[in-house]
Amino acid sequence: MASAMLSGPEDLTDREQAAVEALLFPLADEEFVIAERYIEWQVLSPTLESDLALSNIAQDELGHARLWYDLLQDFGYTESELLFERDPSDFTHAAFVELPFAEGDWADAIVRGYLYDVAEQLRLEALEGTSYPRIADRIGKVLGEESYHREHAQNWLERLCDDTDGREQVQSAVDRLFPYALALFEPLDADSERDIVDLGIRTESLADLREQWLGITVPFLESLGVEIPVPPTETDASTLPDQYGRHSDHTEHWSALHDDLTRTYRELGRTGTHRIMSDPDDAE
Repeated sequence: MASAMLSGPEDLTDREQAAVEALLFPLADEEFVIAERYIEWQVLSPTLESDLALSNIAQDELGHARLWYDLLQDFGYTESELLFERDPSDFTHAAFVELPFAEGDWADAIVRGYLYDVAEQLRLEALEGTSYPRIADRIGKVLGEESYHREHAQNWLERLCDDTDGREQVQSAVDRLFPYALALFEPLDADSERDIVDLGIRTESLADLREQWLGITVPFLESLGVEIPVPPTETDASTLPDQYGRHSDHTEHWSALHDDLTRTYRELGRTGTHRIMSDPDDAE
């Protein structure tokens, strides 16, 4: 049975608001952090076209993060509190997006993009029928851009795996990143995940989306001659890395990246941020 539509942010119950926040924080944080990692590849990509493509993808991801952070501001958070003044241990992204790239390893960037973009597309598709109107208003724009990101990564994977050296580089990146990517489907906690699904904020559980993700990524990578380091039938919590993100369970790389992200804000003595992108709700 379809869930009843929820009210606007000011009329949500405490349970409803907590569930919306539990869904939005990981979405926003992951888009924000992976965009910052992509930016590290500017002027270092193997071709001018790939440099421009990854720069555009990074810009898209930052825009998507803005869309989700804007919805969190409905509940009284400020941009400074969400990004620049939040303790790094409070960020909720999976560690997958915070890991540094292997130096000079283009296959790392492409494998990471592919695994992330398939996960993101599935999570967004499960929001198309959301019971929370403020989320529904944004899904179309984000899904359209994510489809381009996924196509870009797939094309590069096929190109890299066309010779032995490239396939070995892809295999090395998959071995390193695949276990971390599984955490993209880990909820903040069991109670919030249950409420997100029961209230219809997301129409499918993260566990079901993980199975769909495996059903897409595993056959595609295997078709390129790449082996999967984690047997798809054994992808429960025991297969996750010791530090896979969410809450305070981040790697040592996150504190360094967070310091870089917030350094200018701190060095300039900022106590607030200036909006440079309009709220989508203000556009007519």
